[in-house]
Amino acid sequence: MSVLRIRTYPDDILKKSAGPLTNIDGNVQTLIDNMIETMYAAPGIGLAAPQVGESRRLLVLDVSNAEEKFPLFVLINPEIVDSEGKTESEEGCLSVPNYVSKIRRYDKVLVRGLDRNGKETEIEADGLLSRVLQHEIDHLNGILFVDRLSRIKKEFFKKRYLRAMKT
Repeated sequence: MSVLRIRTYPDDILKKSAGPLTNIDGNVQTLIDNMIETMYAAPGIGLAAPQVGESRRLLVLDVSNAEEKFPLFVLINPEIVDSEGKTESEEGCLSVPNYVSKIRRYDKVLVRGLDRNGKETEIEADGLLSRVLQHEIDHLNGILFVDRLSRIKKEFFKKRYLRAMKT
């Protein structure tokens, strides 16, 4: 297994909608293992394939430190099929290091996709798991959490973040 390079804002791959995975072969299994190792090494609680330079609809997440009832998840071609409520909470991202902001997301989501073996799976989530699922699925759709900021906060972020990257 290998730790992969995490792409950071404003890398172009983070703005592209990822294509579906149609063949879950040995190369995909290796990518999954490398993404898991990369997520833990970062350290993070979620990672989407575009964040490591792969424009594929694949994500890994593990919120077990915060919510022990949930194991490591691998989702292929996930989609949110139902949602309910709204809540605001602080978020950060491995692709936007050293920046956090309050983001409004659904309280609860129902997500369908495939597990790492290609078996259909469904996850009903609330709390942190719901938030991480939405965040990582956003990555698959070319959306960063900073894209969800108000126009004024987004302009402030861009100026401050890009200035910090130059130093």
